[in-house]
Amino acid sequence: MRIFIVCSTSFYDRIKPIKEELERKNYEILLPNSYNEIETEHNYTNMSHEEYTSFFKEMYYMSRHKISKVDAILVLNFDKEKEGIVYKNYIGASTFLEMYEAFMQNKKIFMYNSYPDNLLYDEIKGFNPIILNGDIESVK
Repeated sequence: MRIFIVCSTSFYDRIKPIKEELERKNYEILLPNSYNEIETEHNYTNMSHEEYTSFFKEMYYMSRHKISKVDAILVLNFDKEKEGIVYKNYIGASTFLEMYEAFMQNKKIFMYNSYPDNLLYDEIKGFNPIILNGDIESVK
């Protein structure tokens, strides 16, 4: 099975052990688009409007292409703290769009943790993801 890992850049440091565990199970893993060249918010703020839109357009097209080549996506959704607020099982906008693309392409959607408690709860639940509750062994 080929799996594309998607998540917030805030969780990139948690990808490696999960990737390695899946590879031990003989899964082929595709990593997030900017995983090897982690972009920071600082880099985004220094981009011109044209550079910014071009960058995101490229990322969205790359995600669409990767999703078309895999059997499933694995959404890594952990708690994220920002400005003193904890967002439980966080899924950001770009990850949500990747989930939507996978849904539209009839791919399996695995979520590492349960649903986030946010405005997109109903939409995410509508994608009918397989909730792993942190158990990678449940990926099948």
